[in-house]
Amino acid sequence: MTDTEVRAAITAERTELAEILTGLAAESWDAPTLCRGWRVREVVAHITLPFRLSEPRFALELLRAAGGFNRLADHAAHQDAARFTAEDLLKSLWDNVAHPWKPPGYGFAGALCHDVIHGLDITVPLGLERRVPEDRLRVVLDAVNPKSVKFFGVHLNGIELRAEDLDWSYGSGEVLSGAAQHLLLVLCGRTLPDGTLHGDNAQRFTWSGQHGRHRKHLPSPA
Repeated sequence: MTDTEVRAAITAERTELAEILTGLAAESWDAPTLCRGWRVREVVAHITLPFRLSEPRFALELLRAAGGFNRLADHAAHQDAARFTAEDLLKSLWDNVAHPWKPPGYGFAGALCHDVIHGLDITVPLGLERRVPEDRLRVVLDAVNPKSVKFFGVHLNGIELRAEDLDWSYGSGEVLSGAAQHLLLVLCGRTLPDGTLHGDNAQRFTWSGQHGRHRKHLPSPA
């Protein structure tokens, strides 16, 4: 995709997530997500944080967090989720569906990765049958490499991730299969609902009756 095409994909992705959130029952904003310790409202607060935080303010907050981005992200998500109502957070998303933010060093593809993954963090545990369009998903899958997998602390030695819904695989060894978007979440350190994945190693990456986990708050697509 060209930058123009990726920006159009970002706008579409945010718009579709905003439409989903618009239809959520009020209590669903307090439902757990695949991000450990974050409810839907914290994830939406995190997605919309770049629209509220200027680059100089971000640098200052990062300094206050002793250079720890995850620490900053977690603090800001909880702070903003408490400070803003669900309606405020949703309005921020609607108002910024075409915002030109991109994570430093990763370009617009990095912004699309951010939105796709965090959208799935919300929709998968809520049991919503939302499929990321293949062209957007391909951009995110193409960004996967050993460096990004290591960033999320995922150990896949002896395992091949193999998509059941499109021609894509990663790694080698015993096959762990599932929808491509669910395998993407495995690569990002999430644990998924029981029954989502198939193979002898599925239990390592799934949970039953528990919340998922999220080791890092920002995908590293480079």
